[in-house]
Amino acid sequence: MASDLNRTRPHRARPPRSPAIAAFLSFVWPGLGQWYAGRRREAVLFAAPIAALLLLLLIWLAGGLERAVVDLLLPAVAVTFIILILAEGAWRIAALVHAAWLIGGRPVLRRPPVGGAVVALTLVVVVTHIWAASVAWSLYEASGRVFDPPVAGPIASGAPTPSDGFQATPQVTPETAQSRINILLTGIDSSELRTQALTDTLIVVSVDPMTGDVAMVSFPRDIARFTMSDGRLFPGKINSLMTEADKDPVKYPDGGLPTLIRELGYLLGVPIHYYAAVDLDGFRKLIDAVGGVTVDNPKAINDPTYGGWLDGHIGFRLSKGVHRLDGETALAYARSRRGAGDNDFTRARRQQQLLLALRTRLTDPTLLPQLPAIIEAGSNTLRTNFPRDRLQEMLAVGRAIESDDGIRRVVLGPPYAKNPPPGTPGGYQLIIDMDRLAKLSIELFGTDSRYATATP
Repeated sequence: MASDLNRTRPHRARPPRSPAIAAFLSFVWPGLGQWYAGRRREAVLFAAPIAALLLLLLIWLAGGLERAVVDLLLPAVAVTFIILILAEGAWRIAALVHAAWLIGGRPVLRRPPVGGAVVALTLVVVVTHIWAASVAWSLYEASGRVFDPPVAGPIASGAPTPSDGFQATPQVTPETAQSRINILLTGIDSSELRTQALTDTLIVVSVDPMTGDVAMVSFPRDIARFTMSDGRLFPGKINSLMTEADKDPVKYPDGGLPTLIRELGYLLGVPIHYYAAVDLDGFRKLIDAVGGVTVDNPKAINDPTYGGWLDGHIGFRLSKGVHRLDGETALAYARSRRGAGDNDFTRARRQQQLLLALRTRLTDPTLLPQLPAIIEAGSNTLRTNFPRDRLQEMLAVGRAIESDDGIRRVVLGPPYAKNPPPGTPGGYQLIIDMDRLAKLSIELFGTDSRYATATP
């Protein structure tokens, strides 16, 4: 009887599989559509390479987003990443087309509902993978512009620059990987109306890779009449040294930027190994690209003479307290020096503050969608001879600093420099107190300072 019932029980027909669903599943993860179609071997074949690639990606990203971006500045890594992106996209397209074909064959791909779905999914893969490859390619191109700058030409704004551009072969490099690294950050204040580019921002950043100690020392632009490494007296202001050296190759055979690097290192007491030149107009664009920076303004600013606005209006005001600054306002914050109680020293401190605020903003993972614009702005703003193979090391040091309070920040105004006697020709100037500067150098750099071993 039971046997008769089993024979008469109706057989449930398996619902037909949809080729569109199969294509979508393999779009989500290659191999899923093949599994849905009942083809286990093909499913494993399509899924395994993607699983291996994802595992490698997760291992790579475990070091942090900043580390991954820095890796992509290395040409070999960037090219490999681009090839993998394009290969993964082609594999995904092949998987979704194959999954639909398994269920309905070639004729089903010609039907509008299925064919349209396959085309739409293919377009999504193409667009997203081209975007990812373009980001990697932009990093590859940016690396060449930032780390291998051309011999001549403007940085970003089209303003005139010294004929040798911003290129300088390191005069001296750290003796070992554990040795202190000193980098000159120079902001080039230029415009189409200038006949020269003045280095109005001069900040030496010193990093001890072993201890993680970081110091930022700003040279005010009005430092003048200082003794150079060859014993000569430079009569002008320090912000004009690079241009003067570039114009007179007889007196300064090394050229503009190398001369500036050498003389700043001589004054500070430690050799400067590398430089990073930032065009201030490009700096404005970079801050806009990251969506602005947040600063805590220590005192109200009211500079009625500031005239750096793009629309031509005059004056700059900013209340005391925390502010989110866009690029143009941040540039005013960095440039303004004629408000009540303001001068080159307060401006230099604000410049240091802005650099640290930008560093904080650049490590924000929510900026990933803006990465192409940030890369473009940064590559047109910055030039450096810092070695690419040490970027990860410097990034690790930066991450080890828990807060900006861990960075020693100094501006070489009073008491390290003072005004000359009234009536001294040359306008407003600052004369360095070499004894005080020597003590500061030893305090900051210890036995690395040349002053520590100088004979009294």
